[in-house]
Amino acid sequence: MGSEGTAQRPFCHCCSKPARICLCDRLKSPPLDNSIAVTILQHSREKTHPLNSSRVARLGLKNLCVVPVTDVIFQAQFLVRPLEPNQDCASSSIAGNHYEMPVWDERLDSSLRRSVTCKYLTERLSFHPGMSESEEELNLSQDISDVSNDYDQIGETPIDDEVTSSFSKYTVTYSSKYIMVAIDKTAKPDIGWILNYPVGKAAISNGFMVRKLQRKKSLLNSEELKDSEEFNLVIPSGSALLFPSSNAIELAEVDHEVKHLIVLDGTWAKARRMYYENPWLKLLPHLKLDQRKESLYSDVRHQPKAGYLSTVESIVCALKALGNDMEGLDEILEVFGSMIKDQRRCKDEKFKAMSKS
Repeated sequence: MGSEGTAQRPFCHCCSKPARICLCDRLKSPPLDNSIAVTILQHSREKTHPLNSSRVARLGLKNLCVVPVTDVIFQAQFLVRPLEPNQDCASSSIAGNHYEMPVWDERLDSSLRRSVTCKYLTERLSFHPGMSESEEELNLSQDISDVSNDYDQIGETPIDDEVTSSFSKYTVTYSSKYIMVAIDKTAKPDIGWILNYPVGKAAISNGFMVRKLQRKKSLLNSEELKDSEEFNLVIPSGSALLFPSSNAIELAEVDHEVKHLIVLDGTWAKARRMYYENPWLKLLPHLKLDQRKESLYSDVRHQPKAGYLSTVESIVCALKALGNDMEGLDEILEVFGSMIKDQRRCKDEKFKAMSKS
């Protein structure tokens, strides 16, 4: 176990817990070789939460990766490109804890790359700087501006079969080769309709690559905006999203093979926002858990209602229901339960210390 930080409070490098309550030695067996790979999209504010359960999932499962995701503060753009049939994405996909990002530019033809770069860097979106985090949450459903998309302002010849559709706060551009979605803050784009088109059918049939470009302030106190790549993922065929949307099906009703599971990690409000702000998730089949189950979180972390499980509980339940029930999954939950007990004990110790002072 490695440690960092001050001498008074060293932390474990592996599980990110204080050394005195390190989780690493609590698993008696090596990480399980789960045949259904797992990708966790983790809200950027969830990583440091003392009760974040994805750290337990990372310790217990071999074929798992965690991808940090931030809120859209100004604008973001998503570029989705279907994989070729039977394309081997193992070297750049979700296998293993050490995630290797694929090199996007090598997979794009030059005309598409020029079009994408030009389209994103063109000042065609309205900016709304200065809004605090609390204002973001309060104004999540408030209309701010419509996204405009005009090729005459871009000066780049579009791909022959390219079509652009504009909606309130977002645009969708698609061709036979790719889908591009540009969203403004507070947008809730729904691109499920694109599954009726050849590019959408190819994406769900063959799998796809998705790249997110995020527009943020370059410096804390600067009004200058900077474009940067937040993630670049391979989503293989056979992927599904674990999220209780209105069109999600119960795990027991799944009639197709699920090879890869995507899970959102954050408070319920943050998970819901990640869902809305990552429109490519709408391309995937949606699955939901049996909401009669009760979370081990109980009184140590607020859950909106019964049936809302922690990330690690959701993953274990899903793996079991989808046929990847391995000996050792219950041990992962036992480690999670021990982490909950640690938190209760720490809270009690803190309360007693406050009472004495």
